[in-house]
Amino acid sequence: MKKIAILGSTGSIGTQALDVISKNSDKFKVYALSCDKRVDVLEEQIKKFAPKIAVTTLESDALKLSKQYPNTEFYFGTEGLICASTSDCDLVLNALVGISGLLPTYEAALKGKEIALANKETLVAGGSVVMEAVKKHEATLLPVDSEHSAIMQCLSGNSLKQVRKLILTASGGPFRGWSLAQLGKVTVEQALKHPNWSMGSKITIDSATMMNKGLEIIEAKWLFDIPESKIEVLVHPQSIVHSMVEYCDGSVMAQMGKPDMRVPISYALGYPERIETEERGLDFFTEAKNLTFEKPDENTFRCLKLARFAIKDENSSYSVVLNAANEVLVQLFLEQKISFLDIQRNIEKILETHTPKYSQDIGAIIELDKAVRQEVTHMQS
Repeated sequence: MKKIAILGSTGSIGTQALDVISKNSDKFKVYALSCDKRVDVLEEQIKKFAPKIAVTTLESDALKLSKQYPNTEFYFGTEGLICASTSDCDLVLNALVGISGLLPTYEAALKGKEIALANKETLVAGGSVVMEAVKKHEATLLPVDSEHSAIMQCLSGNSLKQVRKLILTASGGPFRGWSLAQLGKVTVEQALKHPNWSMGSKITIDSATMMNKGLEIIEAKWLFDIPESKIEVLVHPQSIVHSMVEYCDGSVMAQMGKPDMRVPISYALGYPERIETEERGLDFFTEAKNLTFEKPDENTFRCLKLARFAIKDENSSYSVVLNAANEVLVQLFLEQKISFLDIQRNIEKILETHTPKYSQDIGAIIELDKAVRQEVTHMQS
């Protein structure tokens, strides 16, 4: 029986993970849960799963809930998330949004924990220090992103030395084929309508700008210890092939399945075993009949180029800047304070003016992240 701590249990990944767990109660027990603002959803989860630990963002929420649920230990803020990630659990599922996932992942790695990572910003901003901690303390890092989970499965039983390239697939988002002129008129409502996946608002906007794929390039570099030049992106509108690996002999292995995040979630939770499900697989005569692939338009969707620029100098601070600027600008777009194209324009501006720093520790990364957020916010005021 694996004891699972879920950081971000009220979000899209967290709720789907709890769905997997509830259907496999003989294999998993919920040990810790956390939420940001959706305290009402967290309360329902506490009633159903009776976790040992629960974490809220605000102290007031933790105090209120602690009076109602005396059998659960309540914590709050970043320290609360770290408490959950380093607790007596067997696996930490990090489904937090943005930079908030970095410190809990790092501290879990220092404890040698098994970590299922759905928070790509952890490796984008802190890839070097996190992977160093994973190796030094013999932690296990399992990707939950569908693309990286697919690559992990395609690499199974093979040597990285034989890999010619990794191929990340992208749906292309809701604006595939659009021109810059068309993107200049995009509304928040349009950007939040992803054609295939059901996700939180931040990752949905990242998918629309294709920054999501840029962040995944950086994440793949750290997860699989492979240079950016060996990571390709292909637009695959059907979202059936989740990613591929090309080997030195020309063979290409692909992982396929429906666009359902419960599949990579269950793979990470049950690893190294697969969890049996009642869900049927692909019907190749209908759902996978016509699969198409095309190269992304990096001149229109410049976030891909910006991410590649940020990771080429892989031990520099460019990735921290890229991630922090993107988070702030996506939120400003969601608040309708900037235009859709302002996201990539302003990221490019701040990268151009940044003087890179090298070999930063975790504290320096957090401080730089704060400074960049302030700078980007000031640019828009």
